[in-house]
Amino acid sequence: MRTRTTPTPSTTPLARTSRRALLATAIAAAGTGLVTACSGDGGSHSGHSGGGKGGPSKAPEGYVTPTGREVTAAERERRGGGAVRTVRLTAAPATIDLGGGPQVKTWAYGEALPGKEIRVTAGDTLALTLANHLPQPTTLHWHGLALRNDMDGVPALTQRDIRPGADFTYRFKVPHPGTYWFHPHSGTQQDRGLYAPLIVDDPKEPLAYDKEWVVVLDDWVDGVDGSTPDAVLKELRAGMDGEMDHGGNEGDGGHDMSNMSAPKASAPSPTPSSPTGPSRMMMGAKSDILGPDAGDVAYPHYLINGRTPQSPTTFRARPGDRIRLRLINAGGDTAFRVALGDHELTVTHTDGFPVRHKKADALLIGMGERYDVVVTAKDGVFPLTAVAEGKKAAAQALLRTGGGAAPSPSARPKELRGRVLLADELTADESVALPPRDPDRTIKIRLTGGMRKYDWAFDGKPYTADQRHPVRAGERVRLEFTNGTTMWHPLHLHGHTFALAGAAGRPRKDTAVILPNGTLTADFDADNPGLWMIHCHNVYHAEAGMMTTLGYRTR
Repeated sequence: MRTRTTPTPSTTPLARTSRRALLATAIAAAGTGLVTACSGDGGSHSGHSGGGKGGPSKAPEGYVTPTGREVTAAERERRGGGAVRTVRLTAAPATIDLGGGPQVKTWAYGEALPGKEIRVTAGDTLALTLANHLPQPTTLHWHGLALRNDMDGVPALTQRDIRPGADFTYRFKVPHPGTYWFHPHSGTQQDRGLYAPLIVDDPKEPLAYDKEWVVVLDDWVDGVDGSTPDAVLKELRAGMDGEMDHGGNEGDGGHDMSNMSAPKASAPSPTPSSPTGPSRMMMGAKSDILGPDAGDVAYPHYLINGRTPQSPTTFRARPGDRIRLRLINAGGDTAFRVALGDHELTVTHTDGFPVRHKKADALLIGMGERYDVVVTAKDGVFPLTAVAEGKKAAAQALLRTGGGAAPSPSARPKELRGRVLLADELTADESVALPPRDPDRTIKIRLTGGMRKYDWAFDGKPYTADQRHPVRAGERVRLEFTNGTTMWHPLHLHGHTFALAGAAGRPRKDTAVILPNGTLTADFDADNPGLWMIHCHNVYHAEAGMMTTLGYRTR
């Protein structure tokens, strides 16, 4: 019999210098100003969007629109027949206790960090009304779901943003089981407290386990000494001196939407033993996997389920229990290397899709990625440690199955230095393997930009809502990404999953890491009409312009 534990940690409300320099008190000063973010089966929307700016995109001509009949027809064909799950969610300012650190003022769903888990069964219809009590417009994006296009939550592309004081009902079928999550797609809002898990149960679950632990990883700056993600973005956009450029050779465009570099220090950074204080930019923080630039922001806190290592969340089980861990990286700028002390991990899923089971000591999880693993619990107290790759800090939670003292916050299990598994080592389970087929269309995209001018983009062009990479329904499409920068990037495709064509086992993913100066080949079937974003899931890279749109042509 399976039992589960929700990710909210307790009864208490939860909630490099840089590769370039430090944000120290400059962020606190800048933090006083906030940047405003830019149907049954037939597509009905209950509630109202309040007439916010940026309605569904209608230009250029010749493309399926988010509210087009093709979208309605695709929704009608999706697996359904389950229950209608009705949920009401409020996005509002909140004061969150991170545990062992300061209470911080942020924005959250229901004054909890992460937000309360939503759980449905594959085949159900989710009807969620989001009430916006924030001072800015917002939306919800359902990360990893192949849902109807007008529910994807991208303002100025698939829906009008939801104005302050207004609400909007997202209603769609949920056909595929797996580990997913949701967050805004408005400016830097995801790097606040606006995120939560979405777990889609399989009614014919083949995986045997006794308990379940949903683990959400995050990096945190919002509300620390007056900092906000908008202030971080502002500092990054300020660029840096030419001799400090670490971003590649193609970043001389100086675009308007920039987000990934650190200015000169205006104050000393906190010492490693004192994690409080504003975020600071990373300077030459190297990862032996991700390369010389593991991230841009040295956050003051790293969290598991909203808690710092000084006051970690604890999951309780019995010795011998088989525990399913659903790992979600909700961070803005941080890849995490994750290990459970004295335990071996068996990887069963990535991004919601099953894989042939594979053993590992540790996982490397980029922003937006998810992994499911199974462990057999030993007797004692063990640290679940998530090292912020290249940043010399970590998050921690505890697995307790017996007595004994808890490991210290600085505990670093030996497994972190063992077999570190990456997605391209996995093999798709036969039930979800993408059938072999030559591509009908190949789309080539080059990642460009540099730290000096902070002009991250695709093909040297910052994102605009009228961009289109055309495809047609029924095609097998190949995406060929070439990284022309010395920075790694987690790439996310909305509304579809793809097979990693460059990996022998072709695992199914919706978010995948491309290494510095590397390539990534992804194949998918064009079976979900509409307008769909492709972007870097580093929040600040995306806001700098590293986004574009895939568009289905009308016949």
